[in-house]
Amino acid sequence: MKNLSQHIKLLRPLNLVISIFTMVVCASIMNGINDTKTLLITILVVVCYNAAANAYNDVLDYKTDVINRPSRPLVMGHVKKRTALYMAIILFVIGSVLTLTLNHLAQFIAVGLALPIMIVYSKFLKGTPLIGNATVAIILGLAFIFSGAAYEQINIMIIPACLAFGLTFVRELVKDMADIEGDAQAGLNTFPVKAGLEKSARVAISAACIIGGVALIPFFKNYYGFPYLIILVLGVEIPLTIIVFSFLKSPAIKHAKQFSEVLKFSTIAGLMAFFIDNYVR
Repeated sequence: MKNLSQHIKLLRPLNLVISIFTMVVCASIMNGINDTKTLLITILVVVCYNAAANAYNDVLDYKTDVINRPSRPLVMGHVKKRTALYMAIILFVIGSVLTLTLNHLAQFIAVGLALPIMIVYSKFLKGTPLIGNATVAIILGLAFIFSGAAYEQINIMIIPACLAFGLTFVRELVKDMADIEGDAQAGLNTFPVKAGLEKSARVAISAACIIGGVALIPFFKNYYGFPYLIILVLGVEIPLTIIVFSFLKSPAIKHAKQFSEVLKFSTIAGLMAFFIDNYVR
């Protein structure tokens, strides 16, 4: 039982729960929650891809995780590298096969864009300054576009995808700041390793200000109402403001580690803003 739990932990179940919630929110926004087949397929595809990417990343990130995340199942020896790789391959295949029940555009976004981007990122782009961060943000944004394509309503998902992209970019950069020591020892050329914490903090501050400002535009353009604004301010704008002022004062590694988790919460809060605004209105 303990061995099974470690294999499940490898796939990062909390992230998978967030993936499920994301697809439910997307379906709700597009009034497709009653389309059970499409909802189930989009959930399974995103969960399979997410779980596969997590396992594959852990295989490739073994050296850095020894320093940055020593409690990971591979580092602890609870899961073998070969087993993790096989799990990743099987899950990628299952997710890809499931897309065959969707329309051609959704298939292309999943198999033709998201899948190769995930693999290329993990293998080649993870340590590339800023490009790697942007790639992860694109992958998350594509989840929204994929859902929109599945329901043939991509235009509705553009704004949520952009917000997800922006918040994820900031979070990935902050995560790199938190992981600077392990990444440096592993030879990864992330932006914090290359430019240092202070310059990285400046980029994070600039990105946070941009996404914070852009996120307000849909409200002022009347795309969304006050429920969106209230949750956005509480869950996104205030945390981003705290991060900005904290980094202006001291861009420390310990702050970066804390803010990485805060930004995960902000991403969920952003989803809730769309969900509740759609439900109330």
